[in-house]
Amino acid sequence: MQNTTEQKFDKFELYLDEMVLKIRECQKKSIVHSCSNCEQYLNCILRTDYVKAVYNSMSKGETGGFEF
Repeated sequence: MQNTTEQKFDKFELYLDEMVLKIRECQKKSIVHSCSNCEQYLNCILRTDYVKAVYNSMSKGETGGFEF
């Protein structure tokens, strides 16, 4: 019997978790509490990849609507 509190994460959620760690590490290194406070905000590849990871996590890789 499977524990009902156990969560199964898909590849999109796992990648998002990795990206969150990378974003936090970058913010710590840059001494900012938010990407919007960083001078690289508009040109940051890491932030762009993070935003894509958030979108893919919500849409499960499908174009269009989101699964909540």
